[in-house]
Amino acid sequence: MGAKVKPAGQFRQKVVSAARAVEAVRSGDRIWVHEGNATPVPLIEALLGRAPELRDVEIVHMLTLGSADYTLPEYEGHFRHNGLFLGHNVRAAVAAGRADYTPIYLSEIEKLFWSGQMPLDVAFIQTSPPDEYGYLSLGTSIDCTLSAAQCARHVIAEVNDQMPRTLGDSFLHVNKVSAIVETSRPLLELPPVPPSDVQHRIAANVAPLIPDAATLQLGIGGIPNAVLESLFDRKDLGIHSEMCPDGVVPLIEAGVITGDRKTLHRGKIVAGFVLGTKRIFDFIHNNPVFEFHPTQYTNDPFVIAQNDRMVAINSAIQVDLTGQVCADSMGTTPYSGFGGQLDFVRGAARSKGGKPIIALPSTAKNGRLSRIVPVLDPGSGVVTGRGDVHYVVTEHGVAYLWGKTLRQRAEALIAIADPKFRDELYDYAARVHYVAAREIPTEPRPLGSGSLLEVA
Repeated sequence: MGAKVKPAGQFRQKVVSAARAVEAVRSGDRIWVHEGNATPVPLIEALLGRAPELRDVEIVHMLTLGSADYTLPEYEGHFRHNGLFLGHNVRAAVAAGRADYTPIYLSEIEKLFWSGQMPLDVAFIQTSPPDEYGYLSLGTSIDCTLSAAQCARHVIAEVNDQMPRTLGDSFLHVNKVSAIVETSRPLLELPPVPPSDVQHRIAANVAPLIPDAATLQLGIGGIPNAVLESLFDRKDLGIHSEMCPDGVVPLIEAGVITGDRKTLHRGKIVAGFVLGTKRIFDFIHNNPVFEFHPTQYTNDPFVIAQNDRMVAINSAIQVDLTGQVCADSMGTTPYSGFGGQLDFVRGAARSKGGKPIIALPSTAKNGRLSRIVPVLDPGSGVVTGRGDVHYVVTEHGVAYLWGKTLRQRAEALIAIADPKFRDELYDYAARVHYVAAREIPTEPRPLGSGSLLEVA
């Protein structure tokens, strides 16, 4: 098996302060930053301390937690963020033109690194302490960061003894790391969003679409949390998802999520990362039920489709009357990202007994705007095209669109819109000949007041 002393020696030789570690960064470098609960705050803070001496450093990541101060106006010219999925901490900078947004499917991000299209100079990561063989676990977030670390010229690791050690394709050997910064601090948390009444009503319409032995993919927010809360009467559910929230833990403890009837990775919860609180951090530590993989695997539609009864549940900002789904922007303003929506929509559609579901509230701005719209706001990005959409669910019902005509789509979507907007939607659909004409106003009526650009 070999001696166990050498990895420990390699580890100790690389331990430095955060300030010393980030000296590896040079002007013009591109840095990858570990995402989510694994955001390496001490490394970011040390990098900010070097701002006066650095120029044109690109900082690339998906959704991170914390402040992301490198996007503030005072750091222009020193740092520029390139977001592959946007969180609340970077949206203002992107909207103001101080930061960039790259639309890309989550399953394809790692190809940017491996192909050399996006070479990485430095990777900032956070890991668990090494095991006796010198392997560091990337803990809560394998996602795209393992590949980033394997491709970067320099890897700087915050080794935090409070980071859980997770299993699967989640390890990086200490000899691949350039510098180590030891810490002992609680991970940043993202507390679950308590579902609203509307979200509970949406979940009540989604739940009947989920059979026993289904394998689930869930996103972030109140609707997925409400759906999980509605599944305690199911049997032998499985998980294959880019992300797992806290809400899976009670279902595992109750014996609802077992994975016993999965057709791929039977008995395992397969995920790219978790996003939650200490509750799930503690639960995944050395837990063999969880098997973590890079998202180029978890989000590969051909892998996803190998799970029979795959049910993918994703959200949207708007859906137009033809079924086009906007999920990453509000008009021309980027809001989030592609994430894994289309990866899982296509994977679930090709699964035996699979169901891709788009779930959203029927209105925004306290009911003043319809999210079922005649056409998407100008400049809105289409994440999921109308040919890929199967189920659209609101608190008012379920619309099944796949293989349907424009007329059938419009009628089905109008039926699940908020009742106070249905006449306006029908009037528009009649004017453009999606549906049969009835009395049509001589002047088009606006669908609600304001714009989704004001929704946050």
